[in-house]
Formats: sequence, structure tokens, C-alpha cells
Amino acid sequence: MSLRSMLSWNVLVPVLAIVALAIAWPGKGLGIGMVIVLAVLLAGAVLTAVHHAEVIAHKVGEPFGSLVLAVAVTVIEVGLIVTLMVSGGPETVTLARDTIFAAIMITTNGIVGLSLLVGALRYGVTSFNAEGTGAELATVATLGALSLVFPTFTTTVPGPEYSSSQLVFAAVASIVLYATFVFTQTVRHRDFFLPVTDEGTVAPEDDHAPPPTGRQTVVSIVLLLIALVAVVGLSKLESPAIEAAVDAIGFPQSFVGVVIAMLVLLPETIAAVRAARRRRMQISLNLGYGSAIASIGLTIPAIALATIWLDDPLHLGLGATQLVLFTLTVIVSVLTVVPGRATRLQGCVHLALLAAFLFLAVNP
Repeated sequence: MSLRSMLSWNVLVPVLAIVALAIAWPGKGLGIGMVIVLAVLLAGAVLTAVHHAEVIAHKVGEPFGSLVLAVAVTVIEVGLIVTLMVSGGPETVTLARDTIFAAIMITTNGIVGLSLLVGALRYGVTSFNAEGTGAELATVATLGALSLVFPTFTTTVPGPEYSSSQLVFAAVASIVLYATFVFTQTVRHRDFFLPVTDEGTVAPEDDHAPPPTGRQTVVSIVLLLIALVAVVGLSKLESPAIEAAVDAIGFPQSFVGVVIAMLVLLPETIAAVRAARRRRMQISLNLGYGSAIASIGLTIPAIALATIWLDDPLHLGLGATQLVLFTLTVIVSVLTVVPGRATRLQGCVHLALLAAFLFLAVNP
């Protein structure tokens, strides 16, 4: 490894993050300056973890590459959720629900809406494969209903939560649906998820960078593990500051879930917008809906397993306002996906739904 590559941000940030974690642990009596530094390193560790997961994914190819990236992002999300739930006590019983629902709204309305708007502003009309995108949307809607809608209406356990057997069923169904989606997208019907031209034919592929060498892959594996440890540890240290900041500005505690989802999904958002600017709208939609599928399909089983060590109940059922937003998002998304073409209007509609979600999260 050359000196220049050793000094690159994706190498320095994980190392600095793990060093800061060692210095600040166990985190009692942190000053405001240290809290800010740790927050910056936490965000940087998330970005570098996803970067190194993408390097590994490029090396191993599909379908294993998608699994590497999804598992890395899920470890980050679960680590943030569990550490905040453990440190927060009874006030965080809805944190998993709030984070997963925020991920759904940010991906299906934020990533998709922003990509559609950017693509339409540049090219007028954006085209994508309705078959593959429709399958992704159907998977998101089903996983969302199984994980967040049904607990509101089940009666075995009072309150918006599943019984143990119901939670196991939801976890198993989620992992099976996710595995089926990965196989369909990367093996069986890969052509359904490739970019298309305005005439509906498969678009020529972009020139891809050569796969990383074996040495680069090993370095990325080591740095990915360091970044993931740093993310989980720093989130533990930052959790009191995050909750205190939310309280200080008068936001409800449910907004903590929105913060987590925005942090985790930032890299996918950037990548989706870049793809839209290159007229690769299908890639943008794959990133948006694929992130939502991974967020639910892998997080719910992980959270279900984590409940073994959690004393407080796990409230997954959505409230009335959230149910309306979820239902409206699914309906609007279907109307966007079915034609296989979209304009800036569809992008603005999805972004309006995201704005409504964020506003109501702050002012329920």
C-alpha cells in the first residue's frame, strides 16, 4: 500500500474513529467538544464502512456482493438501534419501529423522489424497468406490512407489539423474502433490474473500474471490521448526547429514529443521485427500494434476536398517522412504477410525502 493510499480518508477515518473510541470509553463526563468530534467520526465511520463494503462487493461479485453491502449497512443500523435501546430504557421501546419506518419513507420517497427529480430535470423523462421495480416495491410493501402494520392490529399481546411466536414468524418471513429478492435480482432475473433506454431495451453498461486486487480486498475487510466496531462503540457513547439534543430542541424521542435512518442511508442517497445524473434511473431505484428491503428484511430478524437481551417490550406497530403515510406511499409508488416512465412531477410528489413525514415526525 502506497503512502498516498494510506493517507486517504477511507483509511484514516476508521483508524481515527477506533482510537477516539479507545480514548473516550466508557464515555462518562464527555465535554461538548469531544461529543462533536465523536459525532463527526461516527458519521465518517459509517461512510467508510459502506465504502469498504462496496470494494469487497466489487471483488466477490453477485449475489454475494449485495449481501456484503446489505449486511454491513444492517450491522450499522442494528448497532445504533440496540445501543440506544439498551442505554435509553423504556423511552426507546419504539426506536426500532421509528428507525425502520423512517428508512422506508426516506428510501421510497426521499431517494426515489430525489432521483426522479434530478433525472427528469436533466433529461425530461426518466425510464426504468417496471417489472423489476414493481417486484421491488411489492417486496417493500409486504415486508412493511408484516413488520410494522400487523402488530397494530394483532390481539395476542396488548399494545402495538408482537407475541414471541408472532415476532419469530415475522423475522423468518422477512429473511426468506429478502433471500428470495437477492436471488431474483442477481441470479434468476437479473435483466429485470438493469437500466433501460427510452425505447425499453437494456441500456449499455457503464465502463466499470477493474476489480480490486487481493491485497486491496484484504485491507478493505480489515478496515470494514474496524469501522463497524467504531460505529457501534461511538453510537454507544453518543446516544446520551443524541437524546439530549432531541429533547433540547423540543422534538419527540421518535425523531431519534429519523436521525439514525438518515445517517445510515446517506451513502445510498448520494450514489442514487449520481446514477440518476448518468441516466441510470434503474440503478437509482434499485438502491432506493433495495435499501428499504434490506433495512426491513435483515433488521427485523436481528432485532428479534436482540430482544433476548432486552428487558423492555418491542413496540413495532405504527400509529394512525404513520399508517396513512405508509398506505399513501405505497399507492403513489405503484402509480409511479407501473408506467415505467416518470417526470419531475412524480419526483415532486414523492418529495412532498417525505416532507410531510419529516414535518409530522417533528410535530405529531
